[in-house]
Amino acid sequence: MSTPSTPDAGKEAPPRTGHEVIADYVKRLDNSPGVYRMLDAKGRVLYVGKAKNLKKRVANYAKPTGHSARIARMISQTASMMFLTTRSETEALLLEQNLIKQLKPHFNVLLRDDKSFPNILVTDHPFPQIRKHRGARRDKGHYYGPFASADAVNRTLNQLQRVFQLRNCSDATFESRTRPCLLYQIKRCAGPCAGRIDEAGYRALVRDAEAFLSGRTTRIQEELAAQMQAASEALEFERAAALRDRIQALTQVQASQGINPRGVGEADVIALHMEGGQACVQVFFIRAHQNWGNSDFYPRTGAGAGESEVLQAFVGQFYDQKPPPRLILLSHPLEDPELMAQMLSEKAGRKVELAVPLRGEKAELVANAARNARESLGRRMSESATQRRLLEGLAEAFGLDAPPRRIEVYDNSHIQGAHAVGAMIVAGPEGFIKGQYRKFNIRSEKLTPGDDFGMMKEVLTRRFSRLLKEDPKRESGQWPDLLVIDGGAGQVSAVHEILQQLGVDDIAMVGVAKGVDRDAGKEEFHRVGARPFALKRNDPVLYFVQRLRDEAHRFAIGSHRQKRARAIGATPLDDIPGVGATRKRALLQHFGSAKAVSRASLDDLKAAPGISARLAETIHAHFHEQG
Repeated sequence: MSTPSTPDAGKEAPPRTGHEVIADYVKRLDNSPGVYRMLDAKGRVLYVGKAKNLKKRVANYAKPTGHSARIARMISQTASMMFLTTRSETEALLLEQNLIKQLKPHFNVLLRDDKSFPNILVTDHPFPQIRKHRGARRDKGHYYGPFASADAVNRTLNQLQRVFQLRNCSDATFESRTRPCLLYQIKRCAGPCAGRIDEAGYRALVRDAEAFLSGRTTRIQEELAAQMQAASEALEFERAAALRDRIQALTQVQASQGINPRGVGEADVIALHMEGGQACVQVFFIRAHQNWGNSDFYPRTGAGAGESEVLQAFVGQFYDQKPPPRLILLSHPLEDPELMAQMLSEKAGRKVELAVPLRGEKAELVANAARNARESLGRRMSESATQRRLLEGLAEAFGLDAPPRRIEVYDNSHIQGAHAVGAMIVAGPEGFIKGQYRKFNIRSEKLTPGDDFGMMKEVLTRRFSRLLKEDPKRESGQWPDLLVIDGGAGQVSAVHEILQQLGVDDIAMVGVAKGVDRDAGKEEFHRVGARPFALKRNDPVLYFVQRLRDEAHRFAIGSHRQKRARAIGATPLDDIPGVGATRKRALLQHFGSAKAVSRASLDDLKAAPGISARLAETIHAHFHEQG
C-alpha cells in the first residue's frame, strides 16, 4: 500500500540559516586564532572576521539576542561558514585584511579607493636622478613621501629642479647624451650628462636636496646665503645671482608645503566623521616636519557600524600595501589598538605608534583633519542629493521605471579609421565611477575604415557577451540599467540589433545626437520605436546628459591618443623574440634606424654591442622571412 503524497512531497527543503547553523559549527571549533567567513545560501561571502579564539568569537553569533540590527541581518542570512586557523592573532588580522580586499563582503567596512600614493625617488646612481615614483619600492634609492597627489609631487619636483638642478632624465637618455638638453639652458639641470659638473659637485647638490626632503631646510638656506655672500665679495656677481635665485625658489617650496608642524616630524593624521550612515576619512601626510597634502576616502560602512569599527577596518586596509609611518594620529580609538600597532610594526620592521591626542599640537592636527572630514562629507552628501535628483529627472525624461543605478555611456575615437578605440564610462548615484571605465581596441579587420556603426557593434558585442558569460544571473552589480550611445537613430538601431541577437532586450537605451548646426543644447534623443525628441535648453537633465557624453568623448579621445602614441614609437624590432627595450635601444643606436637593422648582414648584427650570435641569427631570419 502506497502512502498518500502531500503537496510538498518531492520539493527540496529550503537551506537552513541563522543561529542554528552557526551553533553547529561552534561544536567543531577549537580555541585557535584564525579567520572565519560567513556565507549565504548561494555561497556568497557575507562577512570576513578574525578572532583570537575562534570558538569563543563564533559562539557569540550563535546567541539569539544581543546583536545590532546589522549583525542580526547578517546572521539571519548565514547558511554556512569557512575557517582558516593561524599561528597568532596578528597573522589572523593580516589574513582578514587580504580576504576583505579580495572578496569585498557585503557586511564588512570596505575601503573603496585603495590607490597607491606617489613618492619622490632619488635613485642609486653616480649621478642620481630625481623623479616621481608610484607603487612598490623596487628601484634602488632613497624614497621620500608619500605625497597626497601627483600634483603635489610635480609641484615639489619642479621647485626642487630650480633649487638643486638634479637631472630627471632616464639613465638610458643620460648615458646616450653628449650635449646638454634644454633644462640645462634654463638652469633646471646642472648638465652632468655633458660633463658640466663633476661627480663630487653633483653629489653635493644631491646631499642638499635630500637634506631638504628630510626637513633640514634651515641649514641649507644658511649655507646658500653664506655662499652668496662669499661670491658677492669675490665680485662673482653671476654666481651670486644664481645662488639668490636658488634661495628664493627654496623659500617658495617651503611656503607651498602649507601648515608645517614643529613637533611632529613624521606622521599620518587620520580623522573620521560619520553622518547619516555615511563616513569620510581624511588622511594628512606629515613628513620631515612638512605637510605633504591630504586625501579623503569614503568607506562603505554598512548600517550600524560604529566609529571604532570603521576606523579599525580603514587603518588595516589602508596600510595593506603601504608602508606605515612611525606615528599614526587618530581622531577615535580603534577596537584593538595594541593588535593593530603590533601588526603594523611587524610589517614596517620598526615600531609604529598609534595615538589619539587630546591636547597640544598633535590634537590640533587631528582637529584640522576632522574638520576637513566633516566638510568633505557635507559636500559629498549635497552632491549625492543633487545626483539623485538628476537621476530621477533622467528616469522621467526617458520613461524609465526607476532612476538608474548604473549608466554606461559608449563612444568611439579614430582618425580615418586608424588606431580605432571604443570607450565605455560608468556613472551612478555617486557620480562617475572611473575605476570601472573600459576601453576596447577595435580588432575586426573586416570593418571599413571609419565605420562607426561597425565599431559600436563590436564594442557592445564584446561587452555583453562577457557579461552573459561571467554573470548570467546579474548578481554582480555590473549590469547597466541604461545605455547612452553617442549617435543618432543609426547607432541606436545597430546596438538594438546586437542586444536582441544576444537575448538582452530589457535594458533601456537612448542615443544622443547633435541637433541643428551641431549646437550644444539642441541635442536630439533617439529611442527604439519612438520619435526623436529634445529637452528644454535650460533643463538640468540636458546638462547632465551633456556631461555624460562629454566625459565619454574625453575618455575615448585620451585612449585613442595613447594608442596612437604607442604606434608612433613602435618599430619592426618590437616583433622579434628576445629583443626587449634595452637591446632595441642598443640596435637603434648602433645602426641608426630600424630599416638599417633590417638591411644589416649577419656579421654586422653579430658585431653590434649586446647581441649574441644566436640572437643575431634570429634577427636576420626575422627580416629575411618578412622580406
